[in-house]
Amino acid sequence: MSIEAVVTDWGGVLTSPMTASFVAFAEDSGFPLEALGEAIAARTEREGVNPVHRLEVAAITEQQFLDELADDLAALGHAVRLGGFAAGYFDRLSANAAMIAALEDWKARGFRLALCTNNVAEWEPHWRAMLPVDELFEVVVDSAFVGARKPDPRIYEIVVERLGLDASACVFVDDRADNCEGARAAGMHAVHFVDTAAAIAEIEAALKR
Repeated sequence: MSIEAVVTDWGGVLTSPMTASFVAFAEDSGFPLEALGEAIAARTEREGVNPVHRLEVAAITEQQFLDELADDLAALGHAVRLGGFAAGYFDRLSANAAMIAALEDWKARGFRLALCTNNVAEWEPHWRAMLPVDELFEVVVDSAFVGARKPDPRIYEIVVERLGLDASACVFVDDRADNCEGARAAGMHAVHFVDTAAAIAEIEAALKR
């Protein structure tokens, strides 16, 4: 079956790499970046689920996440008060103009576009402000509003159901290998985004099959 739709991730594909935003959050809040991973790992071990994953399906709010994180950092010896994360995070992200231009080209050539993002409910106004979301995408699937996050099979099913296509008619692009593996398991073609030019070339090749 020929490809009819491109399904893309948001952060790290349509934006600059997200690492700098996490580094800045740690620095602005007064704790070392390594402590962020340690705090999240500690709560994951205690509760059996990663708090970031809970945040991304709106099982907890952003403020609940930050309150829990502050408690976990304090247990590691970092007494901090965490304010809103989104403002500083998005200030340090920029749109990937080349990737957005490629999407505009594919849309002009008749390919359908969908966005599939693991995200945070409270962040929706911020990330939508960075991109021409409504102009580009006919389908937007945000984990925080569907109760499933990549690589859960359900989120890929939601995308193809809303597109009204077979999964094999979709090429999916994401900067996380596990999300790409999930897309392949769901029947999509998948491109692991590492470099913009390489990803565009790989998607182009898939579209021409």
